[in-house]
Amino acid sequence: MREFLIRTSHSPRPLPSGRWQMTQRWNDLLLAHWPVPAAEIAPRLPEGLEPDLFQGTAWLGVVPFWLDRIKVRGLPNIPGMRSFPDLNVRTYVRDEHTGTQGMYFFSLDASNLLAVALAHTLFHLPYHWAEMRLDQRSEREFSFYSRRRFTDNPVIFKARYRGLGPTRKLAEARAGSLEYFLMERSSLFTRNHAGQAVRSSLHHVPWPLEEAEAEIEQNDLARSIGIELPNIEPILHYSRRLAVYVWPRELVRPALAGRPVTVAATPLS
Repeated sequence: MREFLIRTSHSPRPLPSGRWQMTQRWNDLLLAHWPVPAAEIAPRLPEGLEPDLFQGTAWLGVVPFWLDRIKVRGLPNIPGMRSFPDLNVRTYVRDEHTGTQGMYFFSLDASNLLAVALAHTLFHLPYHWAEMRLDQRSEREFSFYSRRRFTDNPVIFKARYRGLGPTRKLAEARAGSLEYFLMERSSLFTRNHAGQAVRSSLHHVPWPLEEAEAEIEQNDLARSIGIELPNIEPILHYSRRLAVYVWPRELVRPALAGRPVTVAATPLS
């Protein structure tokens, strides 16, 4: 399988050390975001991470899309993983110790059971196996349905969305804009089986964003993690495709707490 060309000219950050572990392409994404109080997000993060804020608020994103061109370094192409729909619930965080910004996945759903198992093993991602349908209605219009399997309470996401084409505003998004805050993330955080925060470095070129429209008919995802979304329309974006490289996970070191220093008492002469 031909490898993607890694481009770094858009960012002053060097590539992470070592070699990437997985690469994949994300296609036809709806990126729907709601402002959520940081107090709702913080208790749900592992130790060492804190909500990253834009204009004083945390953000929760729901992102349906489909994957292809999946490759794990050192493994041959895996039968049954050519392409499949995916759905994630994310927020944006900082490493309390280093200040590193990244995204944190509360949950991910996929229709491919093998991919669910692989993501659990390699990256400790909180994947769920789901029944999914993604239907393309026109070049940039899609309907998406997901229902999580083996849950006591139904967790359903159902939406129809469309990309509206590129605009100069989004093409020229710079640091300080909401789009830059949401999209330009070089780290993926999650928690391992012991509940500790772990981090994987990411690399991709700038997001090719478009304005979007969507009718979200049902969305149980935030409620499934105990968060109630505000009763407002989400901020919507669409992206046609993006090649992403993922580096191996590493443990996030929590900030070192101050420790009392024991000093031997010296009697006065």
